Amino acid sequence: MSALGHYLEEAGIASVAIALIRPQAENTKPPRALWVPFELGRPIGPPSDAAFQRRVIFAALGLLNASKAESLIADFPDDDPRETPDHSWQPPISPALDQNADALEEELRALAPAYAQSCIQRGRSTVGLSGLAPAACGAFLAAWLRGDAPESPVPGMSTMLALRFAADDLKAFALEAALAGGGKPSSKQLGDWLWGRTALAAALDTIRRRLSAGDDERGKLVAPFFVPALRTKPD
Repeated sequence: MSALGHYLEEAGIASVAIALIRPQAENTKPPRALWVPFELGRPIGPPSDAAFQRRVIFAALGLLNASKAESLIADFPDDDPRETPDHSWQPPISPALDQNADALEEELRALAPAYAQSCIQRGRSTVGLSGLAPAACGAFLAAWLRGDAPESPVPGMSTMLALRFAADDLKAFALEAALAGGGKPSSKQLGDWLWGRTALAAALDTIRRRLSAGDDERGKLVAPFFVPALRTKPD
């Protein structure tokens, strides 16, 4: 979007971008940009906080009053209010002691009641990308951990795409289960728990490494989607 801003300005259309990664904005030098200190994927702040999001949008639009310059990058002054950790929050399960296929399936069974409770409390779920139930997603990943390379369990979907979508569903499943116990954990708290203390994270990293080192080009393409880059340990 920063680069696109230059084309818009050349056509006589004033532009402003919202930047989540400041070094990237500094390199692309947009005509105008508002840098925001938020988590990736949340360019206007926390979900369901309309008042805060309006502040971000108005701050960005306010930059349109500035005359055209080579580059203007302004800083939004406030952090995401939901990034304050909630020390009363407790994860739904204890850390996994083992990191294998059996541990993964046992962990998913332990999370199932909390996930069901979360669905009732929140009235929605983001699980469903693969079209498989969470238990079926877990069985699919567990087969990979046991050394198999099973066919896609989803009719009409390639094995690698089904594997990626099943992994995404299980990440959503675990995070939604973690919201069932009350409290308002920050996204960092949730991420630290998921990626540092679960058998699911260990399983996803094992599969990522296997696909990255394998001969299947499609597997190499989907491997980076299993673990966020900031959570990836050196191979």
